[in-house]
Amino acid sequence: MGNTTNVKIIRDEKAWEVEVKAEISAEALDSYRTKALAEVQKGAKMDGFRPGKAPIEAVLKLYGEDTIMRRAAEMAIQHELPEILVAQQVLVIEAPHVTTDTPVAGKALPFTAKAPMAPRVELGDYKATAQKHREITDDLSVTDKEHEEAMTHIRRERARIDKIEAGIEPQAAAEESRKMEPKDLPEIDDTFAQTIGYADAAAFSEALRGNIKHEKELKAGEKRRSLILEELVKGSKVSYPARLREYELDDMEARIKDDLARTGTSYEAYLAEIKKTREELRDTWKDAADTRTKVRLILAEIARVEHIEPSIEALDHELQHAREHYKDADPNILRTHIAHAMRNEATLRFLEGNQEKVGHTEADH
Repeated sequence: MGNTTNVKIIRDEKAWEVEVKAEISAEALDSYRTKALAEVQKGAKMDGFRPGKAPIEAVLKLYGEDTIMRRAAEMAIQHELPEILVAQQVLVIEAPHVTTDTPVAGKALPFTAKAPMAPRVELGDYKATAQKHREITDDLSVTDKEHEEAMTHIRRERARIDKIEAGIEPQAAAEESRKMEPKDLPEIDDTFAQTIGYADAAAFSEALRGNIKHEKELKAGEKRRSLILEELVKGSKVSYPARLREYELDDMEARIKDDLARTGTSYEAYLAEIKKTREELRDTWKDAADTRTKVRLILAEIARVEHIEPSIEALDHELQHAREHYKDADPNILRTHIAHAMRNEATLRFLEGNQEKVGHTEADH
């Protein structure tokens, strides 16, 4: 930092950005001018001279002092700004946006640089939070009423299909089956059970009970995971640049566009239907985007602290599988996305006390 003076660091805690104000000394700028001139001379191609051998005077005449000084300013800031950030212990996640006065030989060069700072996560007691929710157990037993309702639903669905096969129009068949009394619905007998792969009606009934229980287990797991994450967000202090929330908003927007496209609806038509502009809709998502951003950062920090990483073998296997479906994707980018997803899932399972491995390997097949 010996080549800079008047260094001032301004941290914007709300936007989580840093602004650096400083000056490159006149002596340092002249030194960088010499280096810039030598660099331009080396690449100069001029009639009558071999590449890189044109005299300094000819190079200056061809390119002009302004060009040389702009290059000198670029070189100076590229070398000096990182030293300032390191000395001030400021981590940034993007190349700073730099503005300067017009550089002039023999004069100090003031400049301003702005950049988003690296996120900072101060974790709450995530182990205690996870343990508390692991100890909360829901009743996962299947009541006779739940089983009966599921059976009635299947019998009603069988009635609808029977009516369609009898020649009734699908919409009318659905309406008629909805109005039928349970006692009038077709029974799930051995013959029907065998047509869908079960030994008899009793085996189907038992399998249905097991499916209901499995569905309850999945919902309980989703609920537990959601409650753990909700408490982690509340119990942790997370600071991050607004740019990261914009990335989440972009992802949310891309997902809804994809969903709409599959139904044949354009994003513009959807906005017109809900009577919102793009900006108004994104504004309604900001709280959700904030939570998503914090969850990502919290999981990443827990993974760092606990040294959680997917195995190379499992990651390679998942990458190979993904490349079969996304043949045009950059393999490095694809690998990064897959590794991120696997690391997050492994971290969530760690919090849940789930020892199951994430991903598959050839040995699993």
